[in-house]
Amino acid sequence: MLDRRKFMQLTAAGGGAVFMSGLFGHAQAAAGDNTAASAVDDFYFVQLSDVHWGYSGPANPDALNTLKKTIATVNALDVQPDFIIFTGDLTHTTDDPKERRKRMGEFKEIAAGLKVKNVRFIPGEHDASLDNGAAYKENFGLTHYAFDHKGVHFVVVDNVSDAGAKIGDAQLDWLKGDLAKQAKDARIVVFTHRPLFDLAPKWDWATRDGDKAIALLMPYSNLVVFYGHIHQEHHHMTGHIAHHAAKSLIFPLPAPGSQEKRTPLPWDAAAPTKGLGFREVEADRKDAQYKLVEFPVTKA
Repeated sequence: MLDRRKFMQLTAAGGGAVFMSGLFGHAQAAAGDNTAASAVDDFYFVQLSDVHWGYSGPANPDALNTLKKTIATVNALDVQPDFIIFTGDLTHTTDDPKERRKRMGEFKEIAAGLKVKNVRFIPGEHDASLDNGAAYKENFGLTHYAFDHKGVHFVVVDNVSDAGAKIGDAQLDWLKGDLAKQAKDARIVVFTHRPLFDLAPKWDWATRDGDKAIALLMPYSNLVVFYGHIHQEHHHMTGHIAHHAAKSLIFPLPAPGSQEKRTPLPWDAAAPTKGLGFREVEADRKDAQYKLVEFPVTKA
């Protein structure tokens, strides 16, 4: 089993590292239920968010190296993650379709340096909103999908390909059908880019039909949502459902609604990684709780 302290030391340059532990399986194994133990093994995955490859500006003068440093750090882990997921804004927006595809190609080439080859992606609005996800699909495949891993059901919701920041009826119907196959107490993790709730609508920190998605998620008692987009740690509850925002790998943004515009926080040469960081999430199915611990990025 992965030593959590060693994991924390090695992921110091991550942009949202996630540790999931199937403790429920081990608790049931102790009670003699070997079937449950084999179905929910210990594992962890790494979440990276808001890379914005192609960004150039004062908010991060080291933009060409931040992703590369993170990949090197993940590759240095003593125990490699089961999979890695990038939760949106892989690239920085551009009106030029040729440049958009060039940036995606460059991002893919760098990400291919990961030792772990089970790597998944989610689009952000910077990747997909200007062409309804066309270039993203060419490079990364489906914008919404689901998969299962060691007793956990993962669902990716696309709330960025629509220029109006909507999920859309067709995808909501798909989500309803996918969830219907799961038990009401199933372990479910939802990934999305924008928050599903109204965090700061004037800053585009919302999903216009997110309330419909949340209504579909609400019947499931052991469900958590991880998202990106807002470039900072943030925690919110809709009923019993916890929503956790990840920090960015490019620059931090101000607290929701704290100023007129959502301009990046000024870069600090004395603390160049200030506001960037990673998170550890420990999942305990027995009591349906997720323990989150946030750590800053170091100067690695």
